[in-house]
Amino acid sequence: MYSLLLRLLFTLPPETAHHFTLHILKVFHRLKLTQLVFGKMPHVPCTVMGLHFPNPVGLAAGMDKNAEYIDSLAALGFGFIEVGTVTPRPQPGNPKPRLFRLPAENALINRMGFNNDGVDKLLAQVQKARFSGILGINIGKNVDTPLENAVDDYLVCLRKVYAYADYVTVNISSPNTPGLRQLQQGEELDRLLSVLKQAQQQLADQHNKYVPLVIKIAPDLSEEELTVMANKLLAYKIDGVIATNTTLSRVGVENNAALSNESGGLSGAPLKARSTQIVQQLSKILQNKIPIIAAGGIMSSDDAVEKRNAGASLVQLYTGLIYRGPTLVKEMRDL
Repeated sequence: MYSLLLRLLFTLPPETAHHFTLHILKVFHRLKLTQLVFGKMPHVPCTVMGLHFPNPVGLAAGMDKNAEYIDSLAALGFGFIEVGTVTPRPQPGNPKPRLFRLPAENALINRMGFNNDGVDKLLAQVQKARFSGILGINIGKNVDTPLENAVDDYLVCLRKVYAYADYVTVNISSPNTPGLRQLQQGEELDRLLSVLKQAQQQLADQHNKYVPLVIKIAPDLSEEELTVMANKLLAYKIDGVIATNTTLSRVGVENNAALSNESGGLSGAPLKARSTQIVQQLSKILQNKIPIIAAGGIMSSDDAVEKRNAGASLVQLYTGLIYRGPTLVKEMRDL
């Protein structure tokens, strides 16, 4: 059924198809048809970062930027949902077109640019949700905030979402906000991690609730850069790391002359090997002291098992869900 629907959806522009699919899913959920059509995910509990996950399969940020579809998406069987990336102020993102399908390669290229309605509107939606699983909120900076002031944007978001999130992801690895990836290195990284950890402790005391901080990293870090990053995550006692965001590499899509030169981050099957390599390298350095959430190129249950074997505690889906549909979530029963 989904393969037929996919053919129909792929006749629409990618962003139009995205919003249409989420709308239909919401209608299904309101009519209580989701489990009837898609079935129910078995309870496979696990504890990571001190949080109790119903199962280790999550939805990556980017699918539901404004937290409008939490319950509808959760009904597909996810153990955790990550919404965002959200910024302090609303912003439109980059000009359209900014999302491109590469069906032959099971891939996407996007240069969305943190398009979202702002943190206040996201929180209004979060408070309406009835999802009983784990909710992550992914935070970023506004595009017009100078890099030297980026930490201020992250602080605004962290303070606002803290009471409503089970964990908070700090997105410093999107390739679509100019200069953002500089926050993964040097003094910028030290300052960001130091300030956010201090704020986390203050907020934990204020709310009598400890909310883990997770850092989302790029797959394009060199081995040396990754080693430095991992050691800083350990030094600042960061609670988790997501490996990885999308890549600037075009390995695996070089033959797609029509789209391989489009700017933006590549996701999907071509990212799988590099993302898994990053997970393996992190695992060797972190030695189970910081859990790894694997994202990137998970198109089958075998891919998810590969990530778990490489050292990941949890997995997240995005592009695989678009190409495979809800069936992919159900394949994860044995993780």
